[in-house]
Amino acid sequence: MRLSTLVAVAAVLATANSVLAADLALPGPVFPSFADAKALTDACNSGRAGAALRVKALERHAPDDAWLAAADDLNAYQEDVAGPMSILENAHPDAAIRDAAQACNLRWADFNSTYGQNEAIYGALIAVKPRDRVDAAMVAFLVEGFEDAGVALPMDKRERAKQLNDRLSFLVQAFSKRVRDDATNVPFTAAELEGVPTAVWKDKPRDAEGRALLGLDYPTSIPVLNLAVMPASRERMYRAVLNEGGEDNLKTLGEIATLRREYAALFGQPSYAAFNLRRRMAADPATTQRFLDDVRSALTTREKRDIAELTEAKARDLGTPVAATRLERWDVTYYTERVRRQRYAVDQEAFRPYFPPEESMRFVMRVLERLLGIRYTQVPATLWHPDVRAYAVSDVASGKAIATLYVDLYPREGKFKHAAVWPFRNAATRLDRAPQAALLVNMDRQGLSLGELETLLHEMGHSVHSNLSQSRYNVIAGTNVQGDFGEAPSQMLEDWVYDKRVLKLFAEVCPSCKPVPDEMIDKARVARDFTKGILKSRQHLFASYDLALYGEKPQQPMALWARMEGATPLGYVPGTMFPAAFEHITQDYAAGYYGYLWSEVIALDLRTAFAADRLDPVVGARYRQTVLSQGRQAPPRELVKNFLGRETNSKAFFDDLAR
Repeated sequence: MRLSTLVAVAAVLATANSVLAADLALPGPVFPSFADAKALTDACNSGRAGAALRVKALERHAPDDAWLAAADDLNAYQEDVAGPMSILENAHPDAAIRDAAQACNLRWADFNSTYGQNEAIYGALIAVKPRDRVDAAMVAFLVEGFEDAGVALPMDKRERAKQLNDRLSFLVQAFSKRVRDDATNVPFTAAELEGVPTAVWKDKPRDAEGRALLGLDYPTSIPVLNLAVMPASRERMYRAVLNEGGEDNLKTLGEIATLRREYAALFGQPSYAAFNLRRRMAADPATTQRFLDDVRSALTTREKRDIAELTEAKARDLGTPVAATRLERWDVTYYTERVRRQRYAVDQEAFRPYFPPEESMRFVMRVLERLLGIRYTQVPATLWHPDVRAYAVSDVASGKAIATLYVDLYPREGKFKHAAVWPFRNAATRLDRAPQAALLVNMDRQGLSLGELETLLHEMGHSVHSNLSQSRYNVIAGTNVQGDFGEAPSQMLEDWVYDKRVLKLFAEVCPSCKPVPDEMIDKARVARDFTKGILKSRQHLFASYDLALYGEKPQQPMALWARMEGATPLGYVPGTMFPAAFEHITQDYAAGYYGYLWSEVIALDLRTAFAADRLDPVVGARYRQTVLSQGRQAPPRELVKNFLGRETNSKAFFDDLAR
């Protein structure tokens, strides 16, 4: 299609969207706004009181055909009054409001640990007779939750289970807060930042010696690690990033692991890994370990080859003999990018002018619109920060607004530092309940690299898993699936950014943007597998560390990490403490980080259905209906089989590792 035609089409779409925006409101409740911390605390108290009244009403409810709906109503109420608090704890610019939200979330954790041991409600639940498979899935999920909270334990163990749950909630919050609030700045002179784009550091604060003070946020730290010519500069930033969270977090992680081991023992389980995995697709630690061993076998030779290539590149750069050259961990991404530029003529920084951040967000939305039969329309809203945007998600076929997505793109002090989606309000078809989710990322205002665009598409895969849910009950809706399936819908979409036809959609959302040349994408597609052995081996190490930390043998977190990283070809860097910022394994990915690799097996198999056309709306509609809409109404293997028309397998995953 010619550019003039694209401009005309974009103008029509923009007009249509502006008309729609005038008539379209965000479905569901408006995100709450609090004048100060006291107002938030008052709302928290009111919400808790309302939930307590609803619990008492549910206790009196007979276990009849309406009981599941009544239990689901209680969960829906809690989502509405408590769900936004998790966003505010992680994203509000006012530290006092963040702290008040954190305190509120602890009170809700206490509510949930108490509710999970409510014998009257548990008794009614197990007396309910499911009417169909969806009811049965709801009952099974609720039963698991109550039993995992300790409701069936003897009284002394039950009381200890609640104490442990409440303490763990506090520790997990404290761990995340230290990472989120870590204000470490690393000072650099201009000479020390040779190779780093001046836009990264020229406007940064200065110390008394005039050095630029660089924080640890992604748009600042990654360019230093990837591009700084001086090894000492890369090393200083690497050590700062790897020490985020500090010694206190190492102590906290140790206590978390100890308490989770004790918690599992209350249930007669030999480890927290065994306790947790019995609810996952993997089922047990032995199966998980066999999977990780298979991945390790597929990666060993490739990782060594990658390291050898980067070592040779460093030797050429420094003019030293290869045998006398040591590749350090802070060299890996620098020489990876250097070889990609030299061998493949691919420079991630060169993509930034083509992918401005706001337009990139609209592009990713356009991809999902084309694929899934939906439309995103920005709707005016007063939210927690001026940068945040609110979008109504509507179904194209019916014109109905079906969900809300909040988008918070840029880094700032006190904000969550990584990239994630919070699906804080789930769908329920029985209530015509519209789901709501928030996307929190930390993008570079100067533009996105291709890798960052891939990250954005990955996270939006989580958002549509939430936003397009059509489950009967909100308890089992959206992303409330088995943990080792949860990443599959997002990982599946990552490949879309390497498709030239997909990238042509950028012109629809930004006619004035210069289109990325086809040859840049061709080269990036060839280059993307370079150092895959190192990258996947790193993921394997994270998963193996997590499984060992929560295994049968008690472990001291830092000693375990130093030993396990030390056994890898690149070794351990003395003085660094990566586990101090490994938030995943303090939260839902505890004894579950292997799920990233496990989900990737499914994701690459799902992707085979789109091999002929990444934007095929027919396949997209089937995917939306059979996978995204179902939540936990059926097991993941059944959902995938319904979509692919066959049992899932690992062929695409292991073929990809070998490529």
